[in-house]
Amino acid sequence: MKTWLITGGTSGFGQAYAEAALEQGDQVVLTARNVERLETWARDREKTVLVLPLDVTDPAQVASAVDAAQNRFGAIDVLVNNAGGGSHGAVEDTGEAVIRSTFEVNFFGTVAMIRAVLPRMRARRSGCIVNISSVGGVRAFPGVGYYNAAKFAVEGISESLRQEVEPLGIKVLVVEPGAFRTKADSAGYSAGTTRVLDDYAHTVGALSEALVAMNGKQPGDPRRAARAVVQAVASDDPPHHLVLGSLGFDQVTAKLETMLAQIRAWEDVARGADFPDSTHKPGAYV
Repeated sequence: MKTWLITGGTSGFGQAYAEAALEQGDQVVLTARNVERLETWARDREKTVLVLPLDVTDPAQVASAVDAAQNRFGAIDVLVNNAGGGSHGAVEDTGEAVIRSTFEVNFFGTVAMIRAVLPRMRARRSGCIVNISSVGGVRAFPGVGYYNAAKFAVEGISESLRQEVEPLGIKVLVVEPGAFRTKADSAGYSAGTTRVLDDYAHTVGALSEALVAMNGKQPGDPRRAARAVVQAVASDDPPHHLVLGSLGFDQVTAKLETMLAQIRAWEDVARGADFPDSTHKPGAYV
């Protein structure tokens, strides 16, 4: 039996992860900034569920939640960094407060949780850290640049962390959902400006209209996605990246294939930037 600590419990995905873990007989600590709805959900599950208030941008709450989880269930086996929030607006036209808030929740909150649980995972030489990124952490879109940037940062820290802790028996998995029927495109979830400058009408404006039109019709099922994450965590050899949803899969593979083709097309120029007597060995760090 594993103990899962899941942040962002009222997001739609958060509760789905919790239910998928409970279905396989595990224990869950589910957290959120506002736990009223979660307390009703957890009422008949006191033996296997602990609900805690947690704002991942508050260091004191992070420490308190991790301590409470470990005191109740003994250890945290799986951390799911699901807390996050969207932002929208052109790069030029997004306010400073929104930019910083986007990074505080999506990136710095994730880092705070990792740093809080990692010492005991490291001491036990076991555990799994699941960082919820997005297709937008692999491929950027107009109008959500700062959200993309924050999720790109999650991708980067996850890749570095994985190389540091896998030799110690700790797994790191990045999850990249595409379009799912959660609150992500609903009013109030995404911060930013509703104004679109005329010059950006066909880029920022077009994407914004497409997201509004898709809301409630996204092809992805959060419950199926949550079961896929549980399956990956239980695997002896989990993937480093788990893209979820057909739309997301198509978007990510198209981006990576195009990127690789462009890099290879300029290979001669890239290699020509070395000193002529360079002795670099392929695959070496430095």
